[in-house]
Amino acid sequence: MQIYPANREAYKKYSDQLYKLLLEYTDKIERFSIDECFLDMTKYLMNDTLLNKAKEINKRVKQELGFTVNIGLANNKLLAKMASDFEKPDKIHTLFKEEIPTKMWPLPVSELFMIGKKTVPKLTKMGIKTIGDLAKANRQTLVKQFGKFGELMWNNANGIDNQEVKYIKEDPKSIGHSVTLPHDTSNIEKIKEIVLKLTEQVTYRLRRYELYANVVNVQLRIKDFKDSSHQRKLDQATSNTKDIYKIAKELLYQMYKENIPIRLVGVRVGDLVKKEEIQLSLFSTENSQKQEKLDKTIDNLKQKYGYNIITRMGNSKGT
Repeated sequence: MQIYPANREAYKKYSDQLYKLLLEYTDKIERFSIDECFLDMTKYLMNDTLLNKAKEINKRVKQELGFTVNIGLANNKLLAKMASDFEKPDKIHTLFKEEIPTKMWPLPVSELFMIGKKTVPKLTKMGIKTIGDLAKANRQTLVKQFGKFGELMWNNANGIDNQEVKYIKEDPKSIGHSVTLPHDTSNIEKIKEIVLKLTEQVTYRLRRYELYANVVNVQLRIKDFKDSSHQRKLDQATSNTKDIYKIAKELLYQMYKENIPIRLVGVRVGDLVKKEEIQLSLFSTENSQKQEKLDKTIDNLKQKYGYNIITRMGNSKGT
């Protein structure tokens, strides 16, 4: 066994890098410790799944930051924390309500979050050896024995946790979305539709942050897991869907090779700035204002009636 000295500055550096990467997915991030975060993805999935997002984050952390992470997926902070502490390293685990009896209850009670070493012997004397035993124990008896902590233990054992993710809003440095296709496809029209959908998701979040993008990046992954990406710097920073999709589609055509099946498609925008930091071109101002008005109308409809209430249709002109 080899022991290395602690290096808090290095921990802080990588922790901050991870936090900045996670900001691309949601602005609701609670830094629980130097190496743990809670993410609230409730309004940020954009018709994708938690599992797909977790796989994307896991892969990017390895490729871009050079280390691995365990990710726990659940409907509350407690269960997500428990899931993330399951088998390590470099794993993704789920712990949803219906999985509690099979995944959490058989574990020793000592593995339940918030249970300390001094509490375990007391629970053992009460015949409580597993988390399931604790979940099925009489709540009033626990309260009588342990006070408020007894109720907390019982709630935790039953997966009950109503705490919200406590976050400080920060602007991301880049915003991206990707999707792994249910079936590999070499159909360029289908891939264009996916690029448009991803562009909508990216620009929707851009406008929510009131940010403008200077760079557009498109990523493709073929069936043997080889990735390729092209990016382009824009002549004018923008947040409008039409202009960013036009560039994204051009980048797609540069990379696309006929009859090669595509497994994953991604769109990302970077070099983000606030509106007051850019200089608008006099020649594009009128068209930009019209497009911004259209985008804002669509965004308002999505926020009021749900993200999928309206979707743009792509055509050869890029809209």
